[in-house]
Amino acid sequence: MSRIVRWFKIYLLPGLILQSVIVAGGYGTGREVVEYFTRHGIQTGWLGFCIAFASFSLVFCLCLEISRQYRVYDYRSFFQLLLGRAWFLFEIVLIIMFMLVLAVIGAAAGQIARDEWGLSEAWGAGLMLSLVVVLLFFGRQVVTLILAYWSFYLFAVLAIYLVVVAVNLDLAPTLTTEGDSPRGEIALSALQYTFYNSPAIPVILYCAHAIETRKQAILSGLIGTLLVLTPGLGLHLSFSGHYPAILEASLPIYTIFDLLQQDALKFAYLIMLMGTFIESGAGNLQGFIERIDSKLAELSKPRLTPLQKALISSAAMVVAMLLAQFGITRLIAEGYSALAWAYFVVFIVPLFTMGIYRIWRPARQTPISRST
Repeated sequence: MSRIVRWFKIYLLPGLILQSVIVAGGYGTGREVVEYFTRHGIQTGWLGFCIAFASFSLVFCLCLEISRQYRVYDYRSFFQLLLGRAWFLFEIVLIIMFMLVLAVIGAAAGQIARDEWGLSEAWGAGLMLSLVVVLLFFGRQVVTLILAYWSFYLFAVLAIYLVVVAVNLDLAPTLTTEGDSPRGEIALSALQYTFYNSPAIPVILYCAHAIETRKQAILSGLIGTLLVLTPGLGLHLSFSGHYPAILEASLPIYTIFDLLQQDALKFAYLIMLMGTFIESGAGNLQGFIERIDSKLAELSKPRLTPLQKALISSAAMVVAMLLAQFGITRLIAEGYSALAWAYFVVFIVPLFTMGIYRIWRPARQTPISRST
């Protein structure tokens, strides 16, 4: 393995994969940013991002270090360390979250297909979710490769978008807007963001095999958190060009594009967004499939075939399409907030108690064996 490839796998790959998994579930449309940061005010939203960075990076670093130290690369093995026989509690919440994220992606794709191409929302959502199934058919290596490299396109489009916004919209008048939210409410929103997004970290541990030292785990976690939060911060700043009206938009990024009147950029963003929807759905489901494969390996049974993976994914897509009927705004505002507290109980509390204990316990105790 060349030094550059090794460096990429250690310090960039976990963050790029995580970003690909969580960005589309409301992030790519801007709705998640509005719900948890922008609604508190443009300037005070910075405080939320700082709190989110501190809390998210701490969780990310702890997860990577536990994964490295005990050589666990699927979430089932990871939560057996944290919860013992009660590990399935996380899986119950995780499956609900999988469905919710897929539903948010489907709802957003359906709305875009209706507004841009005149298709029904059901057709738009169904087409996008079908492409997720096709991607998963080709397995982990293809999914990981696409997830990683698509992120570079995402950052390029977002960078151009931010430059165009800064040139064409007057951001200055609202950049200092603080809003009426108390500091405690801002902090709570930022922590909720961490609570419901960070549980995706154990799901993407399949890409953390290259991490060998604690220093690498910490640096990878910090870099990964920057990769995850930077697109959201950029969107937050761009929304100052239409604040506070932007708070009521179900697809805030589209409101900004209507103001910009930049058709070429809008098309590039649409391609980026639909691709991100597909890779986000694939990334979430790939983590679930890795968990099933690890259990089959533990039982000395063959791993899932591509056809079986496609069938599992298809079943998940059907449930997601049904949930998508609730609409993206309601799914993010109500669904994500409720699950944030469920994750706090089954993930955050065990991580900061049993997880820290496992990291610092005497080295003479033998780590669990790899289950993949």
